Amino acid sequence: MEGPGESGVRVLLVTSRETKRWVIPKGNLPSGMVPHVAAMQEAEEEAGVIGAASPLPLGSYRYRKKRGSGAALMFDVEVFPLAVIRELDSWKEQHERERRWFTLADASAAVDEPDLAALIRSFTAVEFQKSARQISLLTGLAAPSKVGPMFAWFQRLLPKTGNFFELFEAHSQAITAAADALARLLTGGDGAEEHIREVIEREHDADNITREVLKTVRKTFLTPFDRGAITSLIAAMDDAVDEMQATVNAVQIYNVKEFAPEMRDMAGLIVDAARLTAEAMPLLRDVARNGARLHELTERLVRIEGHADDIHAEGHIRTFKEHGASDTLRFVVNREIYKHLERITDAFEDVANEIDGLVIDHA
Repeated sequence: MEGPGESGVRVLLVTSRETKRWVIPKGNLPSGMVPHVAAMQEAEEEAGVIGAASPLPLGSYRYRKKRGSGAALMFDVEVFPLAVIRELDSWKEQHERERRWFTLADASAAVDEPDLAALIRSFTAVEFQKSARQISLLTGLAAPSKVGPMFAWFQRLLPKTGNFFELFEAHSQAITAAADALARLLTGGDGAEEHIREVIEREHDADNITREVLKTVRKTFLTPFDRGAITSLIAAMDDAVDEMQATVNAVQIYNVKEFAPEMRDMAGLIVDAARLTAEAMPLLRDVARNGARLHELTERLVRIEGHADDIHAEGHIRTFKEHGASDTLRFVVNREIYKHLERITDAFEDVANEIDGLVIDHA
């Protein structure tokens, strides 16, 4: 599970009830429940966190568990990334486990299972951690949205030398923050207006960055990539956050209060796609060295888009069956929201294609 941290992605681990070793929340799959929903349930019960889970597993690992009979049996575990939206003050297994946020390196060292440790390490590649970045710019973008003016940071922190890499990274952080806010909105509960406002503000941030990229392309004599590739990449990224804004606009206009499971699933995929995009951007500073990792990230982005298409179809079928004949307006509204959610994942696939083009040209 991913969470906030001053230096990037953090992972929440819990202790096992008996041996008190560090593990991830997990459990048996209840009959009739899809795996990622079961993972969300286990996270709430064991770690006291609520969030948006990607329906696409990050990977799997094996571990040996001792049963009451004394037998030590091997179990296979699928791991689903979950972006934590809220930490509960009290939860079901609060008095049986300890929970703690770890850096990726510390989390991989804390768990006993080698395959799980490898999964945690792969969440952000070594190359990503080593890539030179301007932390002040990214931290400013990733900070929680405030009610007041949003754009003062942009004038203060924008690179004065036309650094395209900083602009790409800053834009990806705006996308990630918008995706997180969208997921919080579609999870339901309080604060809907604040989540909507944050998505809109993050989209404005991204627009400012996009305009700066286009202006810098015109002014810069030597660019790190072909000018067309630079503008196509930033345009694809901007399409993703534009559709996030279109989604929350529809929610606000039609005063939607309840969201189907398929909408929440698509939001989980969008959060995952935004994270992958944010990981990819610093790697563009050295495409030749980072080509293999970039290709891994783009492959996952393409898989996410394909999975989102399936969920989109299932959601359409559900909303037609439930509201097509009895509540035409609700059917039309749900279809509108699904349309924008699908376009978000389509835009992330376009981002993947643009990155692959850079890898082919420069690696």
